[in-house]
Amino acid sequence: MTDIQQLSIDIDGMLAVFNSCNPLSATGTFDMEAVKHCIMQLCDLVVKNTEERDALKQWMIEKSDFFKGPASTRFHGNFEGGLAVHSLKVLHQALLFALPLLANYAVSPLKDSYSITAEDIFIAAITHDFCKANTYKVEYRNSKDVFGNWKKTPYYKTIEESRNLGHGNESVLELLEIMPSFIHRRHVLEAISRHMGFSDLSDSEKYNYSNFLDNPLVVLIQLADQTASQWYNL
Repeated sequence: MTDIQQLSIDIDGMLAVFNSCNPLSATGTFDMEAVKHCIMQLCDLVVKNTEERDALKQWMIEKSDFFKGPASTRFHGNFEGGLAVHSLKVLHQALLFALPLLANYAVSPLKDSYSITAEDIFIAAITHDFCKANTYKVEYRNSKDVFGNWKKTPYYKTIEESRNLGHGNESVLELLEIMPSFIHRRHVLEAISRHMGFSDLSDSEKYNYSNFLDNPLVVLIQLADQTASQWYNL
């Protein structure tokens, strides 16, 4: 069995789990409990290292606000639970795009450079925005309701004490603390680190950015992230 055949079987299994959980609709509605259940089921299905799998689940459930925090303060996923909803939508988009993208890569001159697994896709998609966990707080501003009455309106604000080495790089660091074996999967770390394309890079990092596009997982996660946020506003 070829790598692409195995990946096709694994992706079919993951999509079956997603469809059975029915966590997200095409119109942007979601069931938060179903979102959580779906991510946990997919984690159990594809993450091979049981110790690191447990550590990942514990981090999402107990050590962070992954299932409660927003994905941003003003843009996509700027609501309670938005980070988990966005991450699952990115995974779903990646699963839908993976086979045609990797089949095309498999006939390119670079075809023997990378081998991508379902676990790689799951980890890159679910953890790409881990840097956003424990990053936002709720504050309140005065605003008027439809009747002209003043009220306190909640909004998300970035915690001032946050320190950031770069959007994607912070997520890589968080992943490596949780699942240290991924230090040996550079292609996954690259996909997380470079998931925002040029928009999160210093001038020196932009110099060799095109080299990262040799990695099909980088392209896949960028495509999944952009379509999740721009097409579905999740």
